[in-house]
Amino acid sequence: MNKDENDAPGIPTAVAVKRSKWRMQLVWLVPLVAVLIAGWLAAQAIMQKGPTITISFSTGEGIEAGKTKIKFKNVDIGTIKSVELSDDHKTVLASAEMSRSASSMLVDDTRFWVVRPRISGGTVSGIGTLLSGSHIGMDVGTAQNARRDFVGLESPPVLSSGAPGREFVLKSGNIGSLDIGSPVFFRRLQVGQIISYALDPDGAGMTLHVFVNAPYDKYVTNDTRFWHASGVDVTLDTTGVKLNTESLVSILIGGLAFENPPDTTSKAEAEARHPYELFVDRAEAMKLHDAIVDKYVLDFKESVRGLTVGAPIDFRGIVIGEVSAIRTHFDPAKREFSIPVEVSIFPERLVASDDSGASSASTSSERKAITEDLVSKGLRAQLRTASLLTGQLYIAIDFFPVAPKATVDWSKGTPQLPTVPGNLQGLQDSITSLVAKLNKIPFEGISQDLRKTLGDADMLMNTINTDVAPEAKTTLAAAREALTSANRALQSDSPLQQSTAETMRELSRTAASFRSLAEYLERHPEALLRGKTEDKQ
Repeated sequence: MNKDENDAPGIPTAVAVKRSKWRMQLVWLVPLVAVLIAGWLAAQAIMQKGPTITISFSTGEGIEAGKTKIKFKNVDIGTIKSVELSDDHKTVLASAEMSRSASSMLVDDTRFWVVRPRISGGTVSGIGTLLSGSHIGMDVGTAQNARRDFVGLESPPVLSSGAPGREFVLKSGNIGSLDIGSPVFFRRLQVGQIISYALDPDGAGMTLHVFVNAPYDKYVTNDTRFWHASGVDVTLDTTGVKLNTESLVSILIGGLAFENPPDTTSKAEAEARHPYELFVDRAEAMKLHDAIVDKYVLDFKESVRGLTVGAPIDFRGIVIGEVSAIRTHFDPAKREFSIPVEVSIFPERLVASDDSGASSASTSSERKAITEDLVSKGLRAQLRTASLLTGQLYIAIDFFPVAPKATVDWSKGTPQLPTVPGNLQGLQDSITSLVAKLNKIPFEGISQDLRKTLGDADMLMNTINTDVAPEAKTTLAAAREALTSANRALQSDSPLQQSTAETMRELSRTAASFRSLAEYLERHPEALLRGKTEDKQ
């Protein structure tokens, strides 16, 4: 092409433009946006990521890495990322990533446990995990210090943190049939549960922690009594057989009950964790706990079978004490055994109160003087039978004026009150005396004499049958004939009866003649000399 052709009109001329080295091609925008989005997501993930915690369990049952969730109020707040054994191979360490919102929940007293189906304390939990699988439950604590390593619970807590109510401490000799979660009753209404128990360090008893839900915790005062309400309470005592139970639940799983004594004056609510004694039953819990207790020893020579610790001491129908111990004692000098029974006497029950309700209990020296005076007047202790059905015994305190003289020895550690034999012992002595007298009777000689007498009686009967009986028969026949003749003679139409009637009539006429003669002689006594004169015409 020549110059003329290039300069031809109507054809544009190309101009070369130099490209900038910073100019980015459009195709690189897509990766750039992707990188920016990824970075933003990574930043968001880092910002939203919560802390990592470690939970140790005794076993890894129900825990799977990447699957097991940590839930609080059934909301996922974390996931188990790894499960491994500890260095000493005694526990399982589960590492979990928590959500950022759970950071404030991870404090010193936060609790974790594996939720699985359980039946404990009369409650059923974790049924939903049969379909969804196990998960780790969480209960938020109230402490302020943050924490990242925890020890998981072997069983779920009975009580969640922040539940309204109060916790109380009970001291007991044994736990009976109680367990964590066992119910606590108030007037047969379930108002709480046992949350924990432990053996005392010295092994002498148990310490139980119970929680009473609000608003029922306001009924627990400093004078409240707690007792075992487990199962069926069958009591065999001096009053007979008693059967009592708190509820059907307590029969199956046990439980506790509490109530205030009827004569309590304390109405103020007890403080949390106030300690109480746990009694074996309601009767023991509601006993009057006297402030003054005098200890005495009663020495019995007779059997105390049927007398138990706790048996009442009765004074004319009023319980004034109880048996606290029963022992045996051997006297080397006399070579004999005795049964010393230690009793607790409550003198306040024998002292009248004034109108204001204040007790006028005497001092110790005054009580000693009163006791010595009463003993000098015949105050004695005696074993008595409370029930023929159960064979239970009790101790009666009463006056026996004819009892031998006795005194109280106050020099011993525990003074001894004099006793008299019981009614049963007296009956046994009487029977023994009667048996001794019966043994002195010569029953063998009496038997021989009786046999001889019976032989003579047989001979007499034979004689009567052979000799006397025929004669008696003849005599009886004659007597019968005589009686028949007499009966005939006594008939109204018999000749004897007619003759007798005629004779009676003649006698009557003769009597009339004598009466006329007597009247005539009374009028004419001269007739005895002159004779009867004829009446003048």
